[in-house]
Amino acid sequence: MTGNDETTVAAVSNAMVTLHKEQFGRGPHRARTYFAGADVMVTVLEDTLLPAEHALVAMGESLRVQEGRLFMQEATQRRFIAAVEEIVGRKILSFQSACDARNGIVTEITIFAPDDR
Repeated sequence: MTGNDETTVAAVSNAMVTLHKEQFGRGPHRARTYFAGADVMVTVLEDTLLPAEHALVAMGESLRVQEGRLFMQEATQRRFIAAVEEIVGRKILSFQSACDARNGIVTEITIFAPDDR
């Protein structure tokens, strides 16, 4: 990892907020990133939904919001991976996104390739 963990997780959180703003038109109101062991990092983004997504949830269509977010994230995944790899200084083996539409929370899970250093 580059820098200390606090600096690294803050930089990743900031990058995720910026990318969400750029890619989805609105960023989350809160973002926190945690290392979950040596090779896993989790970013939790709160209050992420667009106004139209809130309306869909109110109509009982949470699954449509989750599915839409899944497709949008898949389409923009390379940008997220590149940002995290640059900040952390490690290659990513797997990058996964999940959306809890009912609570407006998105999680970004990063699994790094084994560090051979």
